[in-house]
Amino acid sequence: MGYQLGIDLGTTYTAAALFRDDRAQIVTLGNRAASVPSVVYLREDDEILTGDAASRRAVTEPDRVAREFKRRIGDPTPILVGGAPYSAEALMAKLLRWTVEQVTAQEGGPPDSVAVTHPANWGPYKQDLLAQAIRLADLEDVVTLPEPEAAATYYASTERVEPGQVIAVYDLGGGTFDAAVLRKTETGFEMLGQPEGIERLGGIDFDQAVFAHVTRALGGAIEELDPDDPATIAALSRLRQDCTEAKEALSDDTEAAIPVILPDLRTEVRITRSEFESLIRAPLSDTVAALRRALRSAGVEPQAVSAVLLVGGSSRIPMVAEMVGAELRRPVAVDAHPKHACALGAAIAAAHASGALAATAAGAVAGAGAVAAAASPAPAPAPGAPGTPAGAGAGPPPTPAPPAPTTPPSGRSRLPLVVGAVVAAVALVVVAVVVLGGGGGGDGGDQAGPGTTDAAGPSTTAEATTAPPTSTSPTSQVVITTTTAVPPECPDASGPYICITDVREENGAVVADFVPLNVVLVSPPAPFPDGSAHAQFFLDTTAPEDSGTQSANPGDWVDWGPAEPFVGWEGGTAPAEATKLCALVADAQQRTTLGTGNCMPIAGR
Repeated sequence: MGYQLGIDLGTTYTAAALFRDDRAQIVTLGNRAASVPSVVYLREDDEILTGDAASRRAVTEPDRVAREFKRRIGDPTPILVGGAPYSAEALMAKLLRWTVEQVTAQEGGPPDSVAVTHPANWGPYKQDLLAQAIRLADLEDVVTLPEPEAAATYYASTERVEPGQVIAVYDLGGGTFDAAVLRKTETGFEMLGQPEGIERLGGIDFDQAVFAHVTRALGGAIEELDPDDPATIAALSRLRQDCTEAKEALSDDTEAAIPVILPDLRTEVRITRSEFESLIRAPLSDTVAALRRALRSAGVEPQAVSAVLLVGGSSRIPMVAEMVGAELRRPVAVDAHPKHACALGAAIAAAHASGALAATAAGAVAGAGAVAAAASPAPAPAPGAPGTPAGAGAGPPPTPAPPAPTTPPSGRSRLPLVVGAVVAAVALVVVAVVVLGGGGGGDGGDQAGPGTTDAAGPSTTAEATTAPPTSTSPTSQVVITTTTAVPPECPDASGPYICITDVREENGAVVADFVPLNVVLVSPPAPFPDGSAHAQFFLDTTAPEDSGTQSANPGDWVDWGPAEPFVGWEGGTAPAEATKLCALVADAQQRTTLGTGNCMPIAGR
């Protein structure tokens, strides 16, 4: 089956995603992570290595390695790699070609179309150099698009964005910063005004700030080392990597320890979050000022912005959200997977440009948020909605389909309780929209859901009935039906959707109120009936695309069933770095569909 490929060639990391079966998903390029270092290594036999393999060689043969060459696009000075001169676009072509070949090998064939992202502030000259790199990579008919547009495209596939709404994108990556303002249209996004950017500001500059902090703490010990000694070169390379890991750790912790193992010195240097923030406050202030300029160029006041989308790995630094939120006083949305948002959006753009989305039903979100027809049955109309027979939903619910004879793969799930979707059999059977009354307030977190659903009204009713057992069902099943007004923090979803409304910790467990929209809750759960849908909860330590068995590296999730509140990770087993609880709708095989649920911060974390 064909697929479309999106590639984000970043300054420090390169990521790829593919679009297939009405959904976008990340491709694993590295041995330990989905993305790979944007590094090129020239062997003595003139063969090129890229990614993880090249990064490993950089420790012992730094003169044969090129990195951060994206920053050099447009610079006529050649980059020497192993003594041979290369232009930045030639090195970019090597990495681009390798990425396409890697995905082609994994998928068993080349992509039907490719999209590649670039910084929003690249003018015609640099975009032409990118086109040259694409030609050098022997690729044809490649779509190119600005990184903020790709990020907004992915965001719109996981969140409900109405045409006319304005989104500001704050993209702080490994080596560059972009700020752009976009308006949603019927077919995609349009850029408003002139994007702003800082070409030499990103995570690698923050890494250098931490390294400088360590250097000062060591009192000149590093300056005394022989820079040509292979042991020194290896030790400093390891120290720089530890500085990077400490920087990343400070996004979740308030203090980090950096081990120092030099030829004549073994110690550690501690750095607190407040110390790190003081090091980067000035450059972050410059990024906020650039975002302000982008808004002025677009002629948009901050209050007209529906959300500020934070993407790029460095956007996870807590201070970023604090400064942007305080400056603009608008909702700040930190992408669940900021390092991969541009690649995912590029894959969706490639699918759209190639016509692969032409058959998508009107109103459905094409991309990661689209609900594949094979994943779940068509949603039933809401009671009282147009086309619903009078009195529909007033009587007992229909008998759920009997369990399938096979047991689905367990993946890494726990507490398997079903939220089963009832499928009509012969004649038109209308299933009532099921909404469990959610507690708590909140701002709805990271919401997603295509289509619209009419609220059933201000009153709330609930009933429980026992469906008559059938000859193929081992036990009778209790079907719980509830109708209620959709809370304002939940989207008007026309398809299956799990909306978390409040999350807190109680007695060492993660507890959440939630509202299941357009699904029927069935108990007992096992085995999952064929064609059913159920809720799958997971922490933000698991990427959304890894929240089910569709992932090559499935994370940790909890299946949940016919009642709220949700209770999981009892006994204080939730990782300390987890800050949000998320939910998605999954099918009988525990494959989740992106865009069918939201995330909500865990109170107190």
